[in-house]
Amino acid sequence: MPRLSEFYGIVVYLYFSDHNPPHFHAIYAESEALIRIGDGVTIRGHLPATASRLVEQWRSIHVDELVDNWDRAQIPAPLSPIEPLQ
Repeated sequence: MPRLSEFYGIVVYLYFSDHNPPHFHAIYAESEALIRIGDGVTIRGHLPATASRLVEQWRSIHVDELVDNWDRAQIPAPLSPIEPLQ
Protein backbone atom coordinates (compact mmCIF):
# COMPACT_ATOMS: atom_id res chain seq x y z
CA MET A 1 0.00 0.00 0.00
CA PRO A 2 1.87 3.10 -1.19
CA ARG A 3 2.12 6.02 1.19
CA LEU A 4 1.03 9.26 -0.49
CA SER A 5 1.50 11.73 2.33
CA GLU A 6 2.01 12.15 6.05
CA PHE A 7 1.15 15.13 8.26
CA TYR A 8 0.35 15.73 11.94
CA GLY A 9 0.59 12.00 12.66
CA ILE A 10 -1.89 11.15 9.86
CA VAL A 11 -0.69 8.81 7.12
CA VAL A 12 -2.49 8.64 3.76
CA TYR A 13 -2.30 5.51 1.59
CA LEU A 14 -3.76 4.18 -1.67
CA TYR A 15 -4.04 0.50 -2.53
CA PHE A 16 -3.19 -0.66 -6.04
CA SER A 17 -6.23 -1.91 -8.01
CA ASP A 18 -8.61 -1.05 -5.15
CA HIS A 19 -12.42 -1.13 -5.49
CA ASN A 20 -14.63 1.78 -6.49
CA PRO A 21 -15.59 4.43 -5.55
CA PRO A 22 -12.21 6.18 -5.76
CA HIS A 23 -10.94 6.61 -2.20
CA PHE A 24 -7.88 6.74 0.01
CA HIS A 25 -7.05 5.35 3.43
CA ALA A 26 -6.25 7.77 6.26
CA ILE A 27 -4.69 6.34 9.41
CA TYR A 28 -4.24 8.22 12.66
CA ALA A 29 -2.99 6.35 15.74
CA GLU A 30 -5.29 3.32 15.99
CA SER A 31 -8.05 4.83 13.83
CA GLU A 32 -8.51 4.31 10.10
CA ALA A 33 -11.02 5.66 7.62
CA LEU A 34 -11.65 5.19 3.91
CA ILE A 35 -12.36 8.62 2.42
CA ARG A 36 -14.03 9.14 -0.95
CA ILE A 37 -11.80 11.35 -3.11
CA GLY A 38 -14.52 13.30 -4.89
CA ASP A 39 -16.45 14.64 -1.91
CA GLY A 40 -14.60 13.64 1.26
CA VAL A 41 -17.35 11.38 2.59
CA THR A 42 -16.14 8.67 4.96
CA ILE A 43 -16.99 5.34 3.35
CA ARG A 44 -15.89 3.19 6.25
CA GLY A 45 -14.13 3.59 9.56
CA HIS A 46 -13.65 6.62 11.74
CA LEU A 47 -11.09 9.29 12.58
CA PRO A 48 -11.10 11.58 15.62
CA ALA A 49 -12.73 14.95 14.87
CA THR A 50 -9.50 16.95 14.61
CA ALA A 51 -7.81 14.37 12.37
CA SER A 52 -10.94 14.22 10.23
CA ARG A 53 -10.93 18.01 9.76
CA LEU A 54 -7.23 17.99 8.82
CA VAL A 55 -7.74 15.17 6.31
CA GLU A 56 -10.65 17.04 4.71
CA GLN A 57 -8.60 20.22 4.46
CA TRP A 58 -5.74 18.27 2.83
CA ARG A 59 -8.11 16.36 0.48
CA SER A 60 -9.78 19.55 -0.75
CA ILE A 61 -6.39 21.06 -1.63
CA HIS A 62 -5.08 17.94 -3.40
CA VAL A 63 -8.17 16.40 -5.01
CA ASP A 64 -6.72 16.56 -8.55
CA GLU A 65 -3.52 14.82 -7.43
CA LEU A 66 -5.57 12.19 -5.61
CA VAL A 67 -7.65 11.49 -8.73
CA ASP A 68 -4.46 11.21 -10.80
CA ASN A 69 -2.95 8.78 -8.29
CA TRP A 70 -6.18 6.75 -8.17
CA ASP A 71 -6.05 6.38 -11.96
CA ARG A 72 -2.38 5.34 -11.79
CA ALA A 73 -3.12 2.78 -9.07
CA GLN A 74 -5.73 1.10 -11.27
CA ILE A 75 -3.20 0.40 -14.04
CA PRO A 76 -1.07 -0.15 -11.74
CA ALA A 77 1.68 2.43 -12.25
CA PRO A 78 3.95 4.24 -9.80
CA LEU A 79 2.18 6.79 -7.62
CA SER A 80 3.32 10.34 -6.96
CA PRO A 81 3.77 11.60 -3.41
CA ILE A 82 1.52 14.47 -2.36
CA GLU A 83 2.67 17.42 -0.26
CA PRO A 84 1.63 17.25 3.39
CA LEU A 85 -0.69 19.76 4.99
CA GLN A 86 1.34 22.76 6.17
